[in-house]
Amino acid sequence: MTTKQKTQAQSSSSIKSFPVPPPLATVTDLTPEEVKHVTDVINPLIADAFALYTKTKNFHWHLEGSHFRDYHLLFDEHAAALLASIDTMAERVRRIGGTTIRSIGHISQLQTIQDNNADLVDPAEMVRQLLQDNTHMAQMLRAAGMICEDNHDYATSNELEVLLDETERRKWFLYEIVQGQDNAN
Repeated sequence: MTTKQKTQAQSSSSIKSFPVPPPLATVTDLTPEEVKHVTDVINPLIADAFALYTKTKNFHWHLEGSHFRDYHLLFDEHAAALLASIDTMAERVRRIGGTTIRSIGHISQLQTIQDNNADLVDPAEMVRQLLQDNTHMAQMLRAAGMICEDNHDYATSNELEVLLDETERRKWFLYEIVQGQDNAN
């Protein structure tokens, strides 16, 4: 088996975040089951944040048209917030004794936000997709916060509330752009 075949075989198998190898098992007062539940709900959020970050940067780089400057700057601001959220969530998983995202393959196993690989996307469609994806992120953040609370991880739940607020701000800006587009037609 070649190195490439071994890599493909490893990436096609499901990557587990629990149980944790002993050297990475951070001491916590949460039970192993609570750590597993929190890890299992946060890692897909991290994968979706990576996917949405990449889509947002893709749209930032491939904009054209009369709103280029405004959308270019807005998408860059949104991408920066998404990138920061990834580290916040991943470090929460590690603080409670879980493990987190390891690779692009791991992200692809967990992400629920769809990629956009089109050669050209209309700017209005970019905004609509980002609004839809940020709405999805907000729903997932809300649900994850409840699971964290149910599993006594109030610190992670509090971090998710901050990220939810940031996501709702992105949604608001994107929604207002869509409203303006709809009013112009």
